[in-house]
Amino acid sequence: MTTQTASTSFADSKRHYPILDGLRGVAALMVVAFHLFEAHAASRFVQIINHGYLAVDFFFLLSGFVIGYAYDDRWRSMTVGEFCKRRLIRLHPMIVVAMLVGAALFYFQQGVPFPKIQDTPLWLMLALMFIGMTLLPVGAALDVRGWGEMHPLNGPAWSLFYEYVGNLLYALLVRRFSRVALGLCVFLAGCALVHHCVAGPQGDVIGGWSLDPAQVRLGLTRLLYPFFAGLLLSRIVRVGRVRHAFLLSSAIVVAALAMPRFGGEQAVWMNGLYESVCIIAVFPLVVYLGASGSVHAGPVARMCNFLGGISYPLYITHYPFVYAYTAWVVTHKVTLRDGAPVALATLLLCVLLAHACLKYYDIPVRQWLTRRYMGKAAAPALPSKPLA
Repeated sequence: MTTQTASTSFADSKRHYPILDGLRGVAALMVVAFHLFEAHAASRFVQIINHGYLAVDFFFLLSGFVIGYAYDDRWRSMTVGEFCKRRLIRLHPMIVVAMLVGAALFYFQQGVPFPKIQDTPLWLMLALMFIGMTLLPVGAALDVRGWGEMHPLNGPAWSLFYEYVGNLLYALLVRRFSRVALGLCVFLAGCALVHHCVAGPQGDVIGGWSLDPAQVRLGLTRLLYPFFAGLLLSRIVRVGRVRHAFLLSSAIVVAALAMPRFGGEQAVWMNGLYESVCIIAVFPLVVYLGASGSVHAGPVARMCNFLGGISYPLYITHYPFVYAYTAWVVTHKVTLRDGAPVALATLLLCVLLAHACLKYYDIPVRQWLTRRYMGKAAAPALPSKPLA
């Protein structure tokens, strides 16, 4: 297994998990495909790549695992403030770009799905851009699209908001928990997740992006089990040796996210049960498999490196393009067959933009911020895709 720097601001002798980076990229690509197919779906019951939204729950699990692995043994020499600076340096530069992309494309997204855009003044859109750069959520009074998003210019930023919540919970409280206490948290959070999925009216975990009480509860429900489970996994797992781990774990992720919806409208609990099993059991298994594999120089290593590098920029910048694609499809009643070339071009454009953002903005900016704010400990070069 390759050895690289394990955080954005200090050298580390720990092993790096390149397969987990690659899996993050696979899941990010599935999210983009899911959102593009969503424009053509008559309802959530018949959509292609029906469970693509579960990638967010997979991201939360990965985040908990790599944060626990990278930081659990650092607290004797690291303050909460230093941890927060490291996380801000890792995540926030791309949030700024994501809001810029959202603002640049906002008025190109006018159409039937987004009736409020044409009445939104420029000053309000710019105000939302600057608010979005702080990642502070906004309520329904500032909804300029009609979807009730807490980040109206770039909807997926909601998950980064909860990522920050999880990071703060870890730094202020959860890092002190014993394995037993953390295991109890995992159990309780898992019960809440199953209750929502199986006993709730939706039969899925779709949601979390609005600021109303029900959506905030859903956002926290989606965060807490996978994030806590990832932390616990990082503390108890003893990785083995799995051959072809990237191909095997990637196939499981793709299959889980592409699976059609179960049960239909009359038995939503069946789909809720499927999603519960994915989040509670399948995704931790995937992380274990990914951590148990190794890659060396070759095409698989290069693929993991590329996918891991673009994963976060791709996830956080793609949705403004999806807004525009959705407006075009719905307004002009474009079929999937006719829209497929444009959808493919949109996907490729998003990947190219993500790679450009990584190479020409994200890495250089994080390197500068690390040198500027983390002092002499930041001397080692910053990797393109740090563990956490």
